[in-house]
Amino acid sequence: MNDRLDPRLDPAATDYVLSTTRSVRRRLDLERPVEREVVLDCLRLAIQAPTASNRQMWRWLVVDDPQVREGVAALYAEETVPRIQRRRARTEDPQTLRVLDSAMHLTEVLARVPVLLVPWLAERTDAPRPTPPVAFYGSIFPAIWSFQLALRSRGMGSALTTPFGSRLEPRYRDLLGLPHESTPIALLPVAYTVGDEFKPARRPPVEEIVRWNRWSDDA
Repeated sequence: MNDRLDPRLDPAATDYVLSTTRSVRRRLDLERPVEREVVLDCLRLAIQAPTASNRQMWRWLVVDDPQVREGVAALYAEETVPRIQRRRARTEDPQTLRVLDSAMHLTEVLARVPVLLVPWLAERTDAPRPTPPVAFYGSIFPAIWSFQLALRSRGMGSALTTPFGSRLEPRYRDLLGLPHESTPIALLPVAYTVGDEFKPARRPPVEEIVRWNRWSDDA
């Protein structure tokens, strides 16, 4: 036991949340409302994440109006369904097929998900003096992940989708009223989950993907 451990911290609980926060699509509770204050609580935690040069350029659009959700869902399906179908035609891997089936399910129910979250940055990638990409995107994805962890600790789930940067982005912008000087980053469905048992994902043993000090295939 580390006698310097902050007594307010519970490593076991923290490790459990970190290792069981999954992309949730099929097990989103489409009937239970999501309280606005709970979303704000999770965002209060999310914005504690580090940002490049201490510039908090992120903004957060929370969509809970049914008509706006329907519009977003229609745009999402218009581009995502053909993409999933093309990928299904190119793979026979069972795990990949399960993921694609789950993704297709999300396109079918997205309009019924209680809350959709759109994180965006108050800068464009084609600005006259743009922030370098590693800092630009590195300033928002840590906050997105913190938001997802905060949801998990409250019995909620989400999935990180990235429909922007496509031919449909102008239509998303108009629908969501996003300013021209912005870059929408992601779309996250947010809902309570059906059940609360989630397992760690299958990943390669850490010993196979870690080296110390220098990388070499014959290390």
